[in-house]
Amino acid sequence: MSPIFVRPVREQLEHDRLIRFLQAKYKRKGEIGLNVGDEQAHPVKLGTATFFPDIMLTDGKKLAGLVEVETGESVNNLEAMSQWVHFAKARVPFHLYVPVQSFEVARRLCQAYGAKISELWTYRPTHDGFDLVRMAHDPTAPGAAVVAAAAAAAAGKAGGRKPAVKPPATKKAPAAKKAAAEKPAKAPAKKAPARKPAVKAKAAPRARKAARKR
Repeated sequence: MSPIFVRPVREQLEHDRLIRFLQAKYKRKGEIGLNVGDEQAHPVKLGTATFFPDIMLTDGKKLAGLVEVETGESVNNLEAMSQWVHFAKARVPFHLYVPVQSFEVARRLCQAYGAKISELWTYRPTHDGFDLVRMAHDPTAPGAAVVAAAAAAAAGKAGGRKPAVKPPATKKAPAAKKAAAEKPAKAPAKKAPARKPAVKAKAAPRARKAARKR
């Protein structure tokens, strides 16, 4: 809900139509609450002040994100000081949507008041909806840093190593059998050939005759 009390009817209709158009986009990220037109059904307390953002994202009872839609008339100093600055300090992602022709003005206002917006989008109405373009993304914004830390923690848990599974123990064979299996069997020793008895040489005939004469 904008602090501008009088907004052109055409812009107000376009503003409310875009909020409903974004409902389908942000519904995938969690529970959402809409404050369309003059509705104040979903308040959010930041510090001591209470605000009624156009779209509020929640995770259970925890605030998860803020979305604000501006028209050409509401992109001004009053809007930046009264809402953008506070939404940017909420420590949740803050997305700001402005008309295409108001992008440069919105960017300068964010810089002037130190409003670090997670994502700055432009929109242009078409015959069947809106043409949305993300023009700026600030990873140093408080909300973006919280989301990045949560994503890193989740990735760390998912990438944790699982305990190694030991293979089933196999039965060991007895040592004697194992040694016998490893050593090759010895070949039977070959027997040495039997020796023939020595044959005495016969005395020469002359030697025998000499022995007879004696």
